[in-house]
Amino acid sequence: MSRAQAESVIKSIIREVALECAGKGQTVSETLVAFMVKAVVLDPRNQFNVDRALTDNDVRNLIELCVARLLDEESPALDTIKMQVYFDMNYTSRQELLEEHQRVMQSRLATLIREITDSRVKAREELDILYRKIVSYMLLRSGVGSPTDIHTVREATAALQSVFPQTEMGTFMSLIRRDKEQQLNELSMIVLGIRLFNRDNGKGGEGIDDLPLVLKEIISDTREHVRLDLKTTSNLAYQQTTLLEWLHDPEAGPSNFFIPISLINQALYNVRQHEAFLCVIMSDVDFCEKQVEKLKADLHLRMKTLRETVEFKTAIPTAQNRLLSKELLESLLEDLEVKSDEQRMHNSSG
Repeated sequence: MSRAQAESVIKSIIREVALECAGKGQTVSETLVAFMVKAVVLDPRNQFNVDRALTDNDVRNLIELCVARLLDEESPALDTIKMQVYFDMNYTSRQELLEEHQRVMQSRLATLIREITDSRVKAREELDILYRKIVSYMLLRSGVGSPTDIHTVREATAALQSVFPQTEMGTFMSLIRRDKEQQLNELSMIVLGIRLFNRDNGKGGEGIDDLPLVLKEIISDTREHVRLDLKTTSNLAYQQTTLLEWLHDPEAGPSNFFIPISLINQALYNVRQHEAFLCVIMSDVDFCEKQVEKLKADLHLRMKTLRETVEFKTAIPTAQNRLLSKELLESLLEDLEVKSDEQRMHNSSG
């Protein structure tokens, strides 16, 4: 059987299992069914040979086993598979989350971007309206500050005017759409940088929350919540493990027990799976905390460097600021004649 044929058979089995479950009043997703099919096939107790093609009897047997397990809602094993499916479908990596955020943001801004880049206005009033739309885009793209807050809009407008005055709108209008979008993205980063710099200097930053502090509080709350869940889950796993050890003890254990050992095993697998997922989340929380601290330190360093740069450029030079001190110059020019500007002009004219 070719790969395409095998995939077709599997899809057919998944559809049939879902239909039979629906016919018995239980709606299941194809993803859950796919997980169950895989679990049933790989379970050696079911004696499916993965190295050969499934016969009609194999297919029928597989469908019946999957339907039976999916309808057994009190089964810890089913709950474990549901947990795995949910985690697999909903818990994404940090990179995937950022990429999805970018896609959502671009989708939300698509209409506004088109209004700006496709505009062909020429009248002064229309250009003013377009400029205000650009300011709104700056704020929406940054995600920092509301475009409906007058103070935030004023500050963002001032920041934009410092690098992109309205007199340059004509040049902007002459660009092709791709170049317009690129310039808008670059300007949005610059405007955000100016606003962050103003906030850091206590001279602005309207609508900008203390994100490092906010993130620190969120991470702390999340860590505590996960820690408590992890503690509860681990304790439950310890208890179930102890129970199984007692049941398997030929001397101390009971001769018969009202709960099947297989069911307790399934319950333990369920708890351990939950514990493993919580550990994954806790690990990501730790990573986020380190990243926030790293970004916070990086932001602090950049702001410090920027302040020093601005202060250097605006400061009035003094003798202490000069690269060459008076004493150093005198020592270097000890055997040379120092001429004034007038002497040089006189010599050159003579």
